[in-house]
Amino acid sequence: MMTLKRLLLVSNSTLHGGGYLEHCQDQIQKFLGEQVKRVLFIPYALHDRDEYAKTARQKFESLGYALDSIHEAADPVDAVLKSEAIFIGGGNTFRLLKALYDNNLIPVIRKKVVEDGIPYIGSSAGTNIATISICTTNDMPIVYPPSLQALGLVPFNINPHYLDPDVNSKHMGETREQRIRQYHEELDTPPVLALREGCMLLVEGDKATLLGVTKARLFLRGKSPTEHEPEQDFSFLLNQ
Repeated sequence: MMTLKRLLLVSNSTLHGGGYLEHCQDQIQKFLGEQVKRVLFIPYALHDRDEYAKTARQKFESLGYALDSIHEAADPVDAVLKSEAIFIGGGNTFRLLKALYDNNLIPVIRKKVVEDGIPYIGSSAGTNIATISICTTNDMPIVYPPSLQALGLVPFNINPHYLDPDVNSKHMGETREQRIRQYHEELDTPPVLALREGCMLLVEGDKATLLGVTKARLFLRGKSPTEHEPEQDFSFLLNQ
């Protein structure tokens, strides 16, 4: 029997004018439901893991869920194996991915999510590492993971915090669109779903839906990017 894979991939943890995860808290509660009692938090993307866990714990407890942070566990692999749901927050994607490899967590997280069907929530860097690779992150490579290959929970890449060009800016560096196009100049590169702040992708089995309050931009190799409104069905991306 096929397990229902469930992912909530959020562009950003904090939206301008609101608090931590405030803009997506309704979607988180609906996504986790009443079955989940405890969430396993993975704070590896930030240096101060204690403070990060404190912030996440306060938020999830306010939503009715207990939160355990993996950095407090004696055995990280065992913590994942016993988890009911996983939340991986934002920060530096390279730091996050390296820590996942260092702790041998890539295969066990993938098994829990893909085979066992536990809910996975990612935000920013946590969304990046849910995809094929971290090649479309916005972060600097401050550490060196053994591979750029990530969890592969979806067969495409995501660019969180997508920024549109500012027509009044005198900045001469590449725009985000140009950087993604450069990525697609390489052979066999997958689609890139660019999530503006305020939107998220919900994956339930073979169905993927854009949620939130802002539009997403889809980049396919060799084609012009396209704009997509909330409630857009992106299920076709799961069949890449």
